[in-house]
Amino acid sequence: DIKAVGSKFYHVIIPRDGSLLLNDWDLWGPLILCTLLAIILQGHSDGKHDGGPQFAQVFVIIWVGAGVVTLNSKLLDGRLSFFQSICVLGYCVFPLAVGAVLVKMFSLFGLKKGLIAFIVDFVVVGLAFVWAMFAAVCFLKPTNNPGKKIISTYPVGLFYFVIAWLVISQP
Repeated sequence: DIKAVGSKFYHVIIPRDGSLLLNDWDLWGPLILCTLLAIILQGHSDGKHDGGPQFAQVFVIIWVGAGVVTLNSKLLDGRLSFFQSICVLGYCVFPLAVGAVLVKMFSLFGLKKGLIAFIVDFVVVGLAFVWAMFAAVCFLKPTNNPGKKIISTYPVGLFYFVIAWLVISQP
């Protein structure tokens, strides 16, 4: 199982033929990524500032968001099963998880909050968002109805945008 999960992460790192990710789906990778993001983004309130999202909030946003995007795809005559789509959307969160780790490391190792820190965080998370979208579209494009590609891709972008917003707005 660990080798299969690693292989799927490799397919997201270098997006190409998504048949392995689509045919041999699992939910281990998405669960690991969701837990990692929830731990990184979990806020701590210090009295002055809101602590950010709590673990359960991040967890629910990711899983319910992936479910809603999958339902939208199915309603638009997508050819993926529910769990295949959840698998693809979950594994494609990997770039945003990498971005969240980098943003957290920048703040822990001395990049103080300010304009330069925001610009660096924005660039890192922006690149992670584009990478996640590109990977997801590479995997999902062949399974969508040809006449409804844009309307089925928009919710995917919105889903990753919300996660990117959580990453960039972490305290």
